[in-house]
Amino acid sequence: MRKAFITGTAGFIGYHLAQVLLDEGWQVAGFDGMTDYYDVTLKQRRHAMLLQTPGFTRTEAMLEDVQALDAAVDAFAPDVIVHLAAQAGVRYSLENPRAYIDANIVGTFNVMEAARRHGVDHLLMASTSSVYGANTDMPYAETHKADSQLTIYAATKKATESMGHSYAHLWNLPTTMFRFFTVYGPWGRPDMALFKFVDAILNDRPIDIYNHGEMYRDFTYVTDLVRGIRLLIDAVPERPATPEDIPQGDSLSPVAPFRIVNIGNSDKVRLLDFVDAIEQVLGRAATRNLMEMQMGDVPATWADATLLQTLTGYRPQTDIRDGIAQFVTWYRDYYGK
Repeated sequence: MRKAFITGTAGFIGYHLAQVLLDEGWQVAGFDGMTDYYDVTLKQRRHAMLLQTPGFTRTEAMLEDVQALDAAVDAFAPDVIVHLAAQAGVRYSLENPRAYIDANIVGTFNVMEAARRHGVDHLLMASTSSVYGANTDMPYAETHKADSQLTIYAATKKATESMGHSYAHLWNLPTTMFRFFTVYGPWGRPDMALFKFVDAILNDRPIDIYNHGEMYRDFTYVTDLVRGIRLLIDAVPERPATPEDIPQGDSLSPVAPFRIVNIGNSDKVRLLDFVDAIEQVLGRAATRNLMEMQMGDVPATWADATLLQTLTGYRPQTDIRDGIAQFVTWYRDYYGK
């Protein structure tokens, strides 16, 4: 029986990944800090559902608590570590940047040390499309240079990519970083656009639309994203014998068993069209508060997911309207709206 240690299992993506692996018969040990960045009740409900499966155990502690993390990893002895826990949110990083240094850099270092000590078969860690920063060459490919991050959140995630590469090189630790693109779906975070828009519309509040809606995002449905992660678990990078052995378009490092992979829908959607789709699903119009671009935000993101398809044979493809409908069904059920 395969064993996966997943950080962030009370979170949006971690919950969905843990459920997929449990359904396959894996043993899963979860680790989550249960911070109050958003409604802790939502996190508690996710963990409660996972605990209904006998193969799931969990530790509730902060990543910065190295003793708690080491004890949990040592007791479980995982084959694979999937590191999803982080302080998320581009806008919150303007208010509380220290939280991002503590969780995303110190916490990730602690996870990498645990992975090194146990010599896991594969370490997989979450990054973000925000690392592309001021890049304007789209769709974004993993081989593009990404040195112009615009927020401390993006900067901490780029730092973890560099840290991961160094550990992969020094300790021959197979490591895959995935860059997520605007994930949405059932059990999503309340600070994300879809959740905020649906909640506001159903409760007769206006919605804030930045840059007057002239923004584009590559919306990725959560089950598509998690399917990509699941398949990448088995796509273990190997250190190439020579740089010439690296296929065209592959982000594999020439000096380490390390790779970066985009997971996105490969389809940029205008924010105003996204709002239109939400209104259609809800059957009611939003009161739109059109605003200027927010500091640190970017006008567009768009993934080139060719590498993911090359490695796994899979490409996310859920239509935005279908994904929104699934989220609305969950929201109405959960909140009784």
